[in-house]
Amino acid sequence: MPVKYLVETASQTAGPFLHIGMVPSAIGLKTPDLAGSVLATPETKGQHIRVEGYVIDGAGTPVKDALIELWQANADGGYNHPADTQKKAIDPAFSGFGRAATDFKTGLYWFQTVKPGRVMGRDGRLMAPHLNLAVCARGINIHLNTRMYFSDEAAANAEDPVMALIEQPARRDTLIARRSEKKKTVVYRFDIVLQGANETVFFDI
Repeated sequence: MPVKYLVETASQTAGPFLHIGMVPSAIGLKTPDLAGSVLATPETKGQHIRVEGYVIDGAGTPVKDALIELWQANADGGYNHPADTQKKAIDPAFSGFGRAATDFKTGLYWFQTVKPGRVMGRDGRLMAPHLNLAVCARGINIHLNTRMYFSDEAAANAEDPVMALIEQPARRDTLIARRSEKKKTVVYRFDIVLQGANETVFFDI
């Protein structure tokens, strides 16, 4: 009796369909997003900040249908996750996880969150305050992982054990968000460059 093999399905890179399932509000659906770009409420402890930027492709053009996921520690450096063994205080008004789509017209993404505290690394050394980011976009088969550090944390950045793993010191600057203030709001600008001379450092985790 002949064996019936299953037919392969067509391959597909990550693409715009992600918005439909992962950020419904990006296409006007009124279904609440499970995790949006606003992480901080008035009750959330810590310095409230805005993070914004663009995802830039190899031609220097903003990608207008990318998806960015963010997870981070709270203002005291604790993660709201059972795998965090630091035994730091958990802020009940802060989950530490968000998801944003780049704007279809401008390409801008943004998060409203709090500046995280320092987290103890696996080797017992303190890491600099940072955000963990994952990027999905057209042409990327699996998401890209990177980190965002803060320009006003130079001393902490200099001793960060993950930053130190980057062999070329000049490349570390691709992980630094620049601080400014707009209408009394602290804003950190962080562009994510997918290809080219200024490509953002991505991590294999």
